Amino acid sequence: MEEEVYLKLFNGDRGAFGELVDKYSSRVINICYRFFPDKEDAEDISQEVFIEIYKSIKQFRGDSKLSTWVYRVTISKCLDEIKKRNRKKRFISAGKMLHTDEIVSNIGGGVMPDKKIQEQDKLKEVFKSLDTLPDNQRVAFTLSKIEGYSNKEIAEILNTTTSAVESLISHAKKKVKSELEKILKE
Repeated sequence: MEEEVYLKLFNGDRGAFGELVDKYSSRVINICYRFFPDKEDAEDISQEVFIEIYKSIKQFRGDSKLSTWVYRVTISKCLDEIKKRNRKKRFISAGKMLHTDEIVSNIGGGVMPDKKIQEQDKLKEVFKSLDTLPDNQRVAFTLSKIEGYSNKEIAEILNTTTSAVESLISHAKKKVKSELEKILKE
């Protein structure tokens, strides 16, 4: 199926591009949403991703699956946009995924008074800690822990080895945990 769509795209079939958009749009938007919590921003970036794919489809060499290439373009476009905007807001669901409640409870010694305000404050702190990560660690961590990709799939997307991905994720976890502990102790 992927190869058939690719061949059609490579030969300029506009209908095949519609098939590609239909097949990958929800996944691309979800990835964009992890980097840009604002729905409109995520949708705008996802449109830019598909424009980029349309313009550069002939550069796809077929070394990986078409889906892997689409996700690689998506990640690249998101990182480019972050750099362009110099934004600090990313990873909307990272706070829940990192179990900040447990960290705060362990450090703070118990229950917190105003749960909703504190949840927002914790999420801001999580954003700050994620901002300290290098791009490659941030991407590997997001694809693994938020998007649910396997290390092998991440390696294909990032064009690296599985062991390198494992290392990136491990370093990211340690750094985020360390940063959160520092922040929460203050």
